[in-house]
Amino acid sequence: MATLIADKYEAWKAEANARFDQLKANEEELNRIFAEIYDMVGEVPIEVEDKYVSVARVFDTPEEIPASFRGNKYVRTKRDEITSLISYAVGCMFGRYSLDVEGLVLANQGDTLDDYLAKMPDPAQVTFLPDADNVIPITDDDYFDDDIVGRFVEFVRAAYGADTLEENLAFVADALGGTGSPRAVIRSYFLKEFFKDHCQTYKKRPIYWQFDSGKKNGFKALVYLHRYQPDLLARLRTEYVHGMQARYEAQIDHLADALDAAEKSQKVQLQKQLTKLRAQLSETRAFEEKVHHLADQMIEIDLDDGVKVNYAKFADVLSRVK
Repeated sequence: MATLIADKYEAWKAEANARFDQLKANEEELNRIFAEIYDMVGEVPIEVEDKYVSVARVFDTPEEIPASFRGNKYVRTKRDEITSLISYAVGCMFGRYSLDVEGLVLANQGDTLDDYLAKMPDPAQVTFLPDADNVIPITDDDYFDDDIVGRFVEFVRAAYGADTLEENLAFVADALGGTGSPRAVIRSYFLKEFFKDHCQTYKKRPIYWQFDSGKKNGFKALVYLHRYQPDLLARLRTEYVHGMQARYEAQIDHLADALDAAEKSQKVQLQKQLTKLRAQLSETRAFEEKVHHLADQMIEIDLDDGVKVNYAKFADVLSRVK
């Protein structure tokens, strides 16, 4: 049955806020009881300030948050809830979580898709199948069928139904903020903000690693640390980086031909696109050389060494952790 994310959000907000109000009332009642027991009514405060109540309180926008909540680290906004949903969706894309079972699914070193299927109630009827090769590209346009925006769209379809897909994508995009179509807004979030949010959530110890060619956004891709295999970089290079280079080269040739035949009014925009693509291709070629060097080493990792130690082994080709 099709479901609206907006309805789920409103239901969660009502539940969270009712829980907040109840906890605050309980704490104030305890204060009153102890004040009476120790004969200190009127001498000690009964009311509990909002900033000291330690459960979530959800507001639609930051502007709605009263000054009384300033300093309360449990305050959430609609955008916070939607980015949490996106994080969960990425977890499902990699098999860390599943729509079919509760809790962690793949969380051991070297876990595979077969390990995931073995934990499903019905391996032949999985609601949302994780990515097969543990590489999900993030690009500034629709270059790959299985890029992260396409995978997110399929997650929303699987989780909430096909009939409400476009309405749900619009709700997600509206919560994130930005301009353009819902898919464009979601793509921009993945390209520019997801990894930063992920690092903050995991206290600078990311479990989803972002391979990153640089500031031109020539190539980005996420992989899941727990599914890492020594041949991952070789597959990333041959199946994705090379593919990205080929797409840039084809687009550059197409734009160069279009530029020659374009009207004067069109030339400026076409030249701008051409310059951008050439810069992205150049950046991706340099990135490919770095990946090639590391891929040839077939690097082993040990999760017991921790994220910081393992991340440093690939620092030249990963996004900086901030």
